[in-house]
Amino acid sequence: MALSLAISPCPNDTFVFHALVHGRVPGAPPVEVTYADVDVTNTAAERGAFDLVKVSYAALPWLLDDYHLLPCGGALGRGCGPLVLTRGDRTDLAGATVAVPGDRTTAYLLFRLWSAGRPPARIEVVPFHEIMPAVAAGRYDAGLVIHEARFTYPRHGLTALVDLGEWWEGDTGLPIPLGAILARKGTVDPVEAAAWVRESVRQAWADPEASREYVLAHAQEMEPDVVDRHIALYVNEFTADLGDAGFAAVEALLGRAADAGLVPRTPGPQTSSSRATAWTS
Repeated sequence: MALSLAISPCPNDTFVFHALVHGRVPGAPPVEVTYADVDVTNTAAERGAFDLVKVSYAALPWLLDDYHLLPCGGALGRGCGPLVLTRGDRTDLAGATVAVPGDRTTAYLLFRLWSAGRPPARIEVVPFHEIMPAVAAGRYDAGLVIHEARFTYPRHGLTALVDLGEWWEGDTGLPIPLGAILARKGTVDPVEAAAWVRESVRQAWADPEASREYVLAHAQEMEPDVVDRHIALYVNEFTADLGDAGFAAVEALLGRAADAGLVPRTPGPQTSSSRATAWTS
């Protein structure tokens, strides 16, 4: 039976999952892949729609009853956080209308933590690819963006008001947890799934050219140099294994958000050595 997989069409996901999708991982089942923005996969995961699925770390409190968190394959790192972009020389968001890519995205959760105590803004959920053009056209006062927008926003005449990753790292000293890979309970063994994903990552690094055509075909008209920078930033040591620092970042994000009443509280591990077991059981 084929394994249903949902990932984004972004270069980091297609690079990481190329070998698994194309049947190059020994022992892994055939894969039927769906490509969708993370706001779509967050919602689909609540319905149990996929066996393996890429979601926002911010969505985990609503998903861990039905899914295991895999310790690999996702997007977590340093210097890769979401940006709040504006047009002109705006210095705050008081009374602003802000376009965000989803109400359960990590980007929006970081925005809510950062903006606590600041003058409120109006929020509208907008498909990610529409945000920068809409802000540039004046339809929104600001936009919350992720991924390749870090490299391309100056082309739209936009200015970064705040780098939420820089804020998070400065405040916590931890990397930024963005996207997670989940395995559905009762249908996928999380240990086997982690082994498949790690082998797919290993092959991606061992032969980057093998996935080149596939990655570019799904890169939404990104230039090759932007694709390369995207992969270099978002596919890193945490992709192969979250490790203690990665799990600590997840705990900090969800713990702070629960303390602020933004997400349901998620029971977490009590010691460093129990982290991987606690999040995948």
